[in-house]
Amino acid sequence: MRGNRARPVLRGAGRSNAPGLPGELVGDYKNNGQEWMPQGKPERVQVHDFPDPKVGKAIPYGIYDVAANTGWVSVGQDHDTSAFAVATVRRWWSTVGKAAYPQADRLLICADGGGSNGYRVRAWKTELAALATETGLAITVCHLPPGTSKWNQIEHRLFSHISMNWRGRPLTSHEVVVDLIGATTTRTGLLVHAELDPGIYETKVRIPDEQMAALPLDKHDFHGEWNYTLRPEPLP
Repeated sequence: MRGNRARPVLRGAGRSNAPGLPGELVGDYKNNGQEWMPQGKPERVQVHDFPDPKVGKAIPYGIYDVAANTGWVSVGQDHDTSAFAVATVRRWWSTVGKAAYPQADRLLICADGGGSNGYRVRAWKTELAALATETGLAITVCHLPPGTSKWNQIEHRLFSHISMNWRGRPLTSHEVVVDLIGATTTRTGLLVHAELDPGIYETKVRIPDEQMAALPLDKHDFHGEWNYTLRPEPLP
C-alpha cells in the first residue's frame, strides 16, 4: 500500500476460527488457559457451562488492516449474520478507514469461505452491494479456498493474540470481552479497537434469484465464485 491513493486491504474480515472465539459464553464459566492470581485466591467459576438465556453469547467479528497493523472487532450479542458482518465493515470504514484512506475508491476484503461472509451466502453479497452504494467504493472480495482459512493473516496477526490475551480469564460480561479484546497488543505494534454491537439481526433472510441477478456484481475470470467485485451503483 502506497500513500492514500492505495486501496485499503482488510486481510481477513470475519469470525475467528481459533479455539475459543467463534461465539463465547458470557458468564462466570471456565476459560481454558492459566492466569496468575494471588496464592490461595483463585477465581471461582461454575462447574457446568450451560448458556444463560438472559446473557447469551459474545460474537466477535473482526477486521485486520494489513498496512496499518490494526484490528477492529465488533462484539455482537444477537446472531452472526451477514448483516452483522457488513455492519462491522461499515463501522470500520466510517470511523477509521475513510479518514486513513481519504482518496481510496476501492476496498479489498480477503475472507474465508464460510460463515456469515461465506462465498455462497447471498445475503453477504447483497449487504456488501448496499455498502458499496453508500460509500462509493468498489468492493472486491477474495475468498480463501475451502480448507485454507488458517492461511488468512487475520488468524495469525489478530485473533491468535486475542486468544492468548484472554486465556484463563472468565468472560463474565460483554464489557469484559470488549475490554480484553481492546487491550490486545503485540511487540510488533498491533493495536485493536473493540466495541459492543447492540444490534438485532434477523436470521434466515432469503434473497430471491431476481434480486441476486440484479446486483452490480462482476465475477473475476479466475474462480469467479471466490473472487468478485461489487460496483458502487444504485440498487434496483
